[in-house]
Amino acid sequence: MSLMSMTLLAAPAADPTLDDFGNDPIGIVILKSVVIFVVLMLGVLFGVWFERKLISRMQNRYGPNRAGKFGLLQSVADGLKMGLKEDLMPRTVDKVIYFIAPVVLAVPAFLAFSVIPMGPKVNMFGVETPLQLTDLPVAVLLVLAMASIGVYGIVLAGWGSRSPYAMLGGLRASAQVVSYEIAMGLSFVGVFLFAGTLSTSGIVAAQANGGSFALGGVDIPLPSWYMILLIPSFAIYVITMLGETNRVPFDLPEGEGELVGGFQTEYSNSLKFAVIMLAEYVNVFVVSAVSITLFMGGWRAPWPISMWDGANTGYWPLLWFFLKMVLVFAFFIWARASLPRVRYDQLMALGWKILIPLNLAWILLVATMRAMRLDNVDRTLVLVLGAVILAGALAIWLRFDTTLQRRREAKAAQVDAEFEQLQAEPTAGGFPVPPLDLPHYHGVARKEVPSGTN
Repeated sequence: MSLMSMTLLAAPAADPTLDDFGNDPIGIVILKSVVIFVVLMLGVLFGVWFERKLISRMQNRYGPNRAGKFGLLQSVADGLKMGLKEDLMPRTVDKVIYFIAPVVLAVPAFLAFSVIPMGPKVNMFGVETPLQLTDLPVAVLLVLAMASIGVYGIVLAGWGSRSPYAMLGGLRASAQVVSYEIAMGLSFVGVFLFAGTLSTSGIVAAQANGGSFALGGVDIPLPSWYMILLIPSFAIYVITMLGETNRVPFDLPEGEGELVGGFQTEYSNSLKFAVIMLAEYVNVFVVSAVSITLFMGGWRAPWPISMWDGANTGYWPLLWFFLKMVLVFAFFIWARASLPRVRYDQLMALGWKILIPLNLAWILLVATMRAMRLDNVDRTLVLVLGAVILAGALAIWLRFDTTLQRRREAKAAQVDAEFEQLQAEPTAGGFPVPPLDLPHYHGVARKEVPSGTN
């Protein structure tokens, strides 16, 4: 084998299938694992720097500009500082849980990235292998499972700290993840119905052919991205991925205004705090990669780059994948710099009362559309069943909305009655209050107070 064949050579584009996984030599598997780990670690360093620089530009500031060119070494300096800083630990913590929580938070985030496809099959050191560590028939469910396990790290961090603020942050995180993970899982159902598989590589392959339109005698290909075909699913996923990763405007588990620092209050600015921050950024990368895989065509080049025959061959797809990652991560930063934090009741109401019902109605519509395209299905029966279910859902929603409106009116009437009672008798509420005619009251008070006195 020549030296040239030992290098990373490009191969013709080929969509990986489930049969292509599990056949790699152990050396290739280790190489892929190490590369993913290193890329994520370096991505965290770059992500911290990029977030600080982009937010500073949005706020008319410079951001890091002292350590290295353009401040590129600032994240490295911060990491070294946290790694070498004295690790302070409160005496009242549960030591075992206190130490395990950051690990439980970080490990599932790295494991979830193992099923993300980043390119087609290529020739790697003489072995034809996909640019993906592994794949499963239920790979998307693995990502959801890893996200569910990661929240245990947040809950354990709050529990092990034995602090009321940290405990509240952990409980908030568990309630938030439960509500928003349900909406996130439901947003994937439309993708599964269109792709016909739960495999990540299969979903990317299903978005390969989107048709074309003629322009000047030339057929211009169109993307079959599910972010276009399934706009409601994509919009709901974008909202839920902010809630899943505890990012603004849904960063209630670590709201500084009411919880000091949330679940990580008792973690000093040391190595364990660095692991928690590392896990949070890796989780952001995971949900960004999932959005790219399920809704943005995966590693395939966007139009008009896709018109180039070699755009989706060899190692070029790695470039398109990471460019999409940078754009999605920039959206996270834009949301943090632009949106205010919502109240916790608004956060939970959005997840349970809006996103989940909207998702269920959209799934019903998508399932009806897919069933109508089957040849061996009675389309009339499908339409009737869909109309009946939709009418029932609408009736339930109207009943719920009417009941909610009545409760609001009753609450408003109660508040008005209490206010009128306080006007009639200021001490009726149990607390002495000044007269309501404040200008007249203050005018009389000023007349009675001799001049020159305090």
